[in-house]
Amino acid sequence: MYDVIVLAEQALTPADAAEVASLHESIEEPLHYHVLIPCENAQLRVETALGALAASEVLAAPPVVSDHLDAKQAQEEINKHADNAVTVSTAALEATGHAASGQFSPDDPIDLLERVSRERQAAEVIVMTRPHVVAEFFHVDWTSKARRRLGVPVLHLIEHEPLDSESGSGQGITGM
Repeated sequence: MYDVIVLAEQALTPADAAEVASLHESIEEPLHYHVLIPCENAQLRVETALGALAASEVLAAPPVVSDHLDAKQAQEEINKHADNAVTVSTAALEATGHAASGQFSPDDPIDLLERVSRERQAAEVIVMTRPHVVAEFFHVDWTSKARRRLGVPVLHLIEHEPLDSESGSGQGITGM
């Protein structure tokens, strides 16, 4: 089995899946894609907002924070959105004729990628993101970090724009 891990910021579109599958047309053994979708940690977001609120008394105008911010409910929404992104992505890859699975996690994306790559004994990794010119220039983007930590080939692809807002893809799944 030729295992490929796909780390993506948002749900893969059918065009993304076709592009990924086209890279492996010459592979003769069975292919399996495993999609990783990082998502935010709502509790950490609340703690950061509260810290910013406390610091704003000294530095600037306070950020807007809801009094009834429910971290558990926020995490459920984030998880629901991320789970949908995984479902859409695996379906798009399966539509290319290959096996696919996936997962989402609030863990650091590169820690997650490293752990899953080792567990699955990945043959290669594909990182799909929107363009992040500054991060790429300073080599602090996901792809550069993955290349430094993993012992497998790492390819960076730019995600296609979603066809519609109901496709399960969306901005804000992760805080990269």
